[in-house]
Amino acid sequence: MVNKGNSLVLISHQGRPGDSDFISLEEHAELLSKYLDMNVEFVEDVMGPYARERIKNMKSGEVILLDNVRFVSEELIEAPPTQHAKSYLVKRLSPLFDGYVNDAFATAHRSQASIVGFPMVLKSTAGRVMEKEVSALAKIFNADEFPKVFVLGGGKVLDSIRIIENLVKRRLADRILTGGLIAELFAVAKGLDLGKENMQILEKKGLISLIPRARKILLSGGPIEIPVDFKVEKEGGKVTEEPSNKVTGVIKDIGSTTVGIYSSFIKDAKVIVMRGPMGVIEDERFREGSKKLLDSALESQGYLIIGGGHMISMLGGSSEINSSKVHVSTGGGALLLFLAGERLPALEALDLSYKEVVKKK
Repeated sequence: MVNKGNSLVLISHQGRPGDSDFISLEEHAELLSKYLDMNVEFVEDVMGPYARERIKNMKSGEVILLDNVRFVSEELIEAPPTQHAKSYLVKRLSPLFDGYVNDAFATAHRSQASIVGFPMVLKSTAGRVMEKEVSALAKIFNADEFPKVFVLGGGKVLDSIRIIENLVKRRLADRILTGGLIAELFAVAKGLDLGKENMQILEKKGLISLIPRARKILLSGGPIEIPVDFKVEKEGGKVTEEPSNKVTGVIKDIGSTTVGIYSSFIKDAKVIVMRGPMGVIEDERFREGSKKLLDSALESQGYLIIGGGHMISMLGGSSEINSSKVHVSTGGGALLLFLAGERLPALEALDLSYKEVVKKK
């Protein structure tokens, strides 16, 4: 938030009550000071008398970081912007500021006081990170950018189903390449026999009930691609590749033929969205499918959007990534809701702020 005299007050959260990472932001202030090469003062208060007094007495150019905003119980409530505008957090702090900047796309799916309350009473805008996220993700809806290829894997099957349903409904995807458990679900929905062990895994994870939803997507003409072969682990730890219609081991990755087919789709794409790995990447033996598809995407001429911690981790610390054609999303839940076609409260609040606060002044 911006205070009079071009001083800056930072607010953020860390963890949730009861979690091991629910801590003070003191160390965050130290790291910010180090990376910004300037003093970021930590204030051990959020909206109490000490915090408000320190803000009132700030000098031009000063930067302070208030403590974990989730120390305030109101911040844990999900409610409409108009309700949060009346919260104590907003009522006590907002009179001290000229404007509000939201630069946290990763929290854009939350309708909490610090995210949607301040825009109702202050001139508000998106920060550069937020702007970059929205601009990158807007390419998904640009009709001139095609073909669009979505690579969806990992273990969050319900999330992936929601994303796929939205993509198919809105005809946003030219190809949806599946891996991980979501690929197994669609393979079963298509009538393939993946063997007793893999069916038991799907049942244990409570995914059998999603088969009708997957089948409905297939019957609607959804452009779903499933692996033609898998890399499997057999008894005794033996690893081999098997065609998807003759699986006898536990599926751990996509096979080499599938990698070749998927890579050809990726290399021809104008927009590529990758979320979730193709296999059990925690085991070095089953990282190849994900790694080769990621390499194909990086080598392509298309614009690549990468989301989800597992896929991001596979980038490593590479400094050779071209930021003009690769976007690494900071959003987890926010990216999921965006891809699933749901509106993000933070963006809605900024839009309302423009209509209700800026235009009326």
